[in-house]
Amino acid sequence: MIVELTYPFNESQIKTLHAGDKVQLSGRVYTGRDRLHKFLAGGGAAPVNLRDAAIYHCGPVVVREPQGWRIQSAGPTTSIREEPYMAKVIRDYGIRVIIGKGGMGAATLAACESCGCVYLQAPGGAAALLAGNIRSVDNVYLLNEFGPAEAMWELDVEKMDLVVAMDSYGVDLYAEIQRASARRLTACLSV
Repeated sequence: MIVELTYPFNESQIKTLHAGDKVQLSGRVYTGRDRLHKFLAGGGAAPVNLRDAAIYHCGPVVVREPQGWRIQSAGPTTSIREEPYMAKVIRDYGIRVIIGKGGMGAATLAACESCGCVYLQAPGGAAALLAGNIRSVDNVYLLNEFGPAEAMWELDVEKMDLVVAMDSYGVDLYAEIQRASARRLTACLSV
């Protein structure tokens, strides 16, 4: 079963999701990488209201065209890089959805549980495919300050295929897989 998740993302929507669920996400998504997370966690003013929003750990490849911006590539960046900032950003700004790749740490998991947020896994190596889910670039913030890869891009996405990696109940899919692998390894080595 695939769960349809549409912006604005509220806590009741988030509470229906469990680690391992497949999700198709649609609506507004903001990109954010290292500079944005450090800026926000350090008390910088968000250029938009992020309550009930999604932050996508992505530095898209963008092209300026006469009618606006076009995203050529929108693959996820490694999310653990945002671990020093993510919990504070979730708490301070009311983020409901994080999108990225790879696992995140205990602080982010605790913030997801206490604040009603989820971390969704995007497929690595599928940047062009993910760009195809973007209907439009609606705005860009902090472009002059941070540059195109680190700017905050406001995207309208349609049916982006993702998997719940951390849910709002404190379950971390990566940790579950590590434990299961360790049990299998122990069993194999004891034969």
